[in-house]
Amino acid sequence: MQTISENKCFGGIQGVYTHASEACGCNMTFGLFLPEAANEGAVPVLWYLSGLTCTHENAMVKAGAQTWAAEHGIALVFPDTSPRGKGVADDEAYDLGQGAGFYVNATEAPWARHFRMWDYLADELPNIVGATFAIDEDRQAITGHSMGGHGALTLAMRLPGRFRSVSAFAPICHPTQSDWGRKQLAAYLGADESLWAGHDATLLMRRLGFDGPVLIDQGSKDQFLDLLKPEALAAAMAERRQNGQFRIQPGYDHSYFFVASFMEDHLRFHADALYR
Repeated sequence: MQTISENKCFGGIQGVYTHASEACGCNMTFGLFLPEAANEGAVPVLWYLSGLTCTHENAMVKAGAQTWAAEHGIALVFPDTSPRGKGVADDEAYDLGQGAGFYVNATEAPWARHFRMWDYLADELPNIVGATFAIDEDRQAITGHSMGGHGALTLAMRLPGRFRSVSAFAPICHPTQSDWGRKQLAAYLGADESLWAGHDATLLMRRLGFDGPVLIDQGSKDQFLDLLKPEALAAAMAERRQNGQFRIQPGYDHSYFFVASFMEDHLRFHADALYR
């Protein structure tokens, strides 16, 4: 692993690191904020998964999460959204290929060689972070925005016991029934739709639920509401009587202005679970 940068931030360190990934078959980059409390011992960690077209950098510089993470003594990990680099498959469309990994293990050409973001985030990167930094691996939580909200919810429900809490900002809630999902799942996983179900938060909520608290924030003026399908996940949570909140925030759109506006709430929500 190589250090790209390390900057003092709210008493802690905001770092950016790169490493050779076995899962993705290329170099991968991630951001990590370690609060000052990490100087005294291992701290809990919140994973933040970003959305379409984003890299590790978007949330790291726009979400304002370090302010509240420092206050609560929580580390933040900002992974990239896909494999990148020379020889990695890509597409002219913004919603497929580099920047649009959708947090799945691709099985179809030309994606299967590198696009194994599920294995990267479920196993490889957590092992690297846990072995290298002062992270308490027994206290983890996960959140994300848009495509990253989809990833956070699916990882949380399919890895029971891994995360104490999960939240999402405007997640892609029902990708098997949305153009933000059907296109990508077909490309990465093939035409057999039965293979898609494990990457649909609404279907997973109906079948599995989450063994902890859930917090979802959705802007009422989000320009992508028809693609996100928040009503499907809200109904599934209600039907399951899931421990959680699904909040519609009046007037907010899909931007990082929305994410930053409610980041304090989400950090407090996760801190309650991580320190319980």
